[in-house]
Formats: sequence, structure tokens, C-alpha cells
Amino acid sequence: MLLYRYFILDFIAISFKEAFEELVQHFTKFDEQFEYGSKIPQMFLREWTQSKVWLLKLFTKVVNQLASGTAEEENTVLQSLLAVVDAEHSPNYSLLLLWASLANAVPITFWTLAFMLAHEHAWKKAKDDVAAVLGSGKEVTEDQLLKTPYLRWCIMEAIRLRSPGVVARRVIKPFTVKNYTIPAGDMVMVSPYWAHRNPKYFPDPDKFLPERWQSADLEKNIFLDGFIAFGGGRYQCPGRWFALMELHLFVAQFLQRFDCQLLSTVPELSPLHVVGTQQPTGPCHVKLTRL
Repeated sequence: MLLYRYFILDFIAISFKEAFEELVQHFTKFDEQFEYGSKIPQMFLREWTQSKVWLLKLFTKVVNQLASGTAEEENTVLQSLLAVVDAEHSPNYSLLLLWASLANAVPITFWTLAFMLAHEHAWKKAKDDVAAVLGSGKEVTEDQLLKTPYLRWCIMEAIRLRSPGVVARRVIKPFTVKNYTIPAGDMVMVSPYWAHRNPKYFPDPDKFLPERWQSADLEKNIFLDGFIAFGGGRYQCPGRWFALMELHLFVAQFLQRFDCQLLSTVPELSPLHVVGTQQPTGPCHVKLTRL
């Protein structure tokens, strides 16, 4: 309910009227080719460009509705964003907000559930903790989520294992690294994916070991040394805390309401994506039972 009220409602209220399935189709196409669309001229990505234009038209309607004061809810995340950006680019920022909150959250949710299912002890531990804290209640509070730290560890471990291949930044001012000067205008890249496989910081780096996060002070938002999934320094992902809350909330409610049985092996990651959360190479089949 918290996510629905403060984030989804801005989009869904209009989206249902405009055919929700069409929204999903265009967003999926936009997301699938986003990595290419940010580098290749749009004239070579016809379907991606068409979906981008369709989404921007939709968000123009959303922004206009919010500006007219006819929105059904107040104090949503989107409204907070629009209050600090210029009106001309409001539809663009609105689309960016939706993409940023879903494009990485959805695959990380998949990997978290897949890794837990592939490790029976992790699935049972997380599920038992959620059952003990949430019971059969429909509402989930932040205090309740704080009482399920093992689930948070599972999410962090999935993020570690499936972090972006590269994070790139353009150099604004020259700086020196080990006596080598990197000039302004150059591109500097770091690979969270490989950094998270450094045994100095992560023993048995290729294994899914949620317990390693027990030494991190996640309640104070302090990660493990060597963890750079959200970047580093002052330019870390500004939405990281919202994303972690979103993931924790969804997975907790999923475990509360469903049981799963893994019917196939967990797919490998795709080598075709280096920006954003790693994508699976194929489907992962499960048997889903509503509790």
C-alpha cells in the first residue's frame, strides 16, 4: 500500500484509462533497448524511439493532471520530484523516475528470489522470519521490515552478485592515480561486477552467502567495504534507499503470500548487458502456490 499510494498512483490512475497493457508493452520495449538508445542515434532504433515518444506523451498528460490540481492523491514521490524540476522537462523526469525505480528493481527482485530458491536454507530462513513478523496482516510497516534483517541480507547479496558491469563518468578536472594523470574529457569506468568478486573483501566471492552481510551496519545505511553497486562518494545513486525499501517490501510481501518451488536451474547472467543490473539469459520456471 505504501508504494501504491506514494508512487504508483500517479501513473496508474491515468494508465488504466489508456490501456495498461499498452503501457507495459511500451515500457518493456523502452527498457530492453535503453542501453542502446543512450548511445545509438534514435533513427536506428525505430521501435525504441516510438515507445519513448508514446511514454513521453503519456507523462505529459500525467504532469498536466497534477498541475491542474485534479490528482487523486497528494504527497506522492512524483509530485515531490515535479516540485523541484523545470516544467518544460517534467515529462522527461517523470519517465526517468519510473524507469530508474523499475529497471533495476525488477531484475534484482528476480535474482533475490531465484538465489533464495536455489539455496533451500536461505529460502526457509527468510520465509520463517517474514511469517513470524508479518503474520497474516495486510499492512507492512518499516519497523516490521527492520525485524527481518536476514531478508535484507539476501537482497544485498543478490545485488552484489548481479551488479552493473560498468559505471562510467566523464572527467571534469584532471586528477592523478598512481602517478598517472587522467585529463579532463576522458571517460573513467569502474566495474562493480568485478569489484564484488575481489576475495580481499568478499571471501568465496562467487557464492551466495547472505550471512556475510551480518557484519555490515545496514540499519545505519553502512555497506560492506568494497561494495560499490550504487557508486561511491557524493555521486552515489540518490534513490538507493528508496530502492532498497522497495525491494525489501515487495519480497517480504511475496514470501508472506506465496510459496515457490524451483522447477529449473537458475539461469546464467547475460553477457550482452553491462549497464544496470545484470539480466538473465533465459526463463526460470517455478511452481507458485498462493498461501
